[in-house]
Amino acid sequence: MVRELKVGMLGYAFMGRAHSNGFNQIPKFFYPPPAIPVKEVVCGRNEAAVKSMAEQFGWNRVETDWRKMLKSGIDVFDNCGPNNLHYEPNVVAAEEGLHIISEKPLARNLKEAKEIAAAVQKAGVVSMVAYNYRRVPAVQLAKKLIDEGLIGRIFHWRAVYLQDWIIDPNHPLVWRLQGDLAGSGSHGDLNAHIVDLARFLVGEIDSVVGMEETFIKERPLLPKGAQGELGGQKATTKEMGKVTVDDAVLFLSKFKCGALGSFEATRFANGRKNYNCFEINGSKGSIVFNLERLNELQFFSSEDQRFAQGFRQILVTEGEHPYVNKWWPSGHIIGWEHTFTHEIHDFLKAIVDGGSVLPDFADGVKTQAVLEAVKQSIQSKTWEDLSKYV
Repeated sequence: MVRELKVGMLGYAFMGRAHSNGFNQIPKFFYPPPAIPVKEVVCGRNEAAVKSMAEQFGWNRVETDWRKMLKSGIDVFDNCGPNNLHYEPNVVAAEEGLHIISEKPLARNLKEAKEIAAAVQKAGVVSMVAYNYRRVPAVQLAKKLIDEGLIGRIFHWRAVYLQDWIIDPNHPLVWRLQGDLAGSGSHGDLNAHIVDLARFLVGEIDSVVGMEETFIKERPLLPKGAQGELGGQKATTKEMGKVTVDDAVLFLSKFKCGALGSFEATRFANGRKNYNCFEINGSKGSIVFNLERLNELQFFSSEDQRFAQGFRQILVTEGEHPYVNKWWPSGHIIGWEHTFTHEIHDFLKAIVDGGSVLPDFADGVKTQAVLEAVKQSIQSKTWEDLSKYV
């Protein structure tokens, strides 16, 4: 008999919906599922909005106090809250013996991240940081090509994550633009993803140096008590508030394997909506991935006959590609939302198997350390050695 796991989730907006859809899809497509996720309770401050979301996605009940939710007999805590609600709820959930999947970045800073990871280790529960882009089939294929030596020794990693949703100076001061809530701006939101991918595909980072800019220093305030989300509430006042995070962060890195890296994250790339793109160059070949074409992977091999060399476009929709055989026939593409089903499946399987799954919270600390070292390098205007942070 398949085990049931009662889930409690904090957050009902953008990420809450993405995770809810993942829980809904697992028993239908990953059949038989490793466990049946029972969507027991969803929690948020706005009771009316939470009730609407619960009805839409099939949650059994709602709560407005996350502490009550964590003590209500659930097995799994899914933290989709804003960054300032990662630290305390995750620590308390670990103390309650709950398995935890938490949105990224793990925390607002390295100190918080380390304390969360320590609480999970002490409790002996399964943890996972929701870096969903590891679960894109094309990214998994890139990992396979690298691990099998098909691009040889890696020389270069270059990655960008570009968006444009806050270029308008009248865009309100949402929580993602407030340092006390978010921790950082594009750095923790976007660079976190491509740092995680770099560590997954290339390996650990040895040292970093960076720069940042906040292009718009003040923005209109939201109504009192509102935090706002991507494409969410509009400002209703002419009163202004200070932006206390970065708008763009660029940094260089040296990897322990000897490769060189470059990273760029910005929300001021006009025309780019969710452009997460990386290129890896090696002694035998290269790989290129673009999230906006997530069913495709570009691969170049210098071991092809010279007259036939060139980047080939692999459509990653075959049954032997990771995760794909759970969905549609060959050639039928999947989308962004499927990555959450993949990661939640792997998380639930680790719980049932009594194992672990990456990126767990200890792994998330390593990504947080890179983010923190970059911020420090911006202050010191020098290279920062990661050995000081992990």
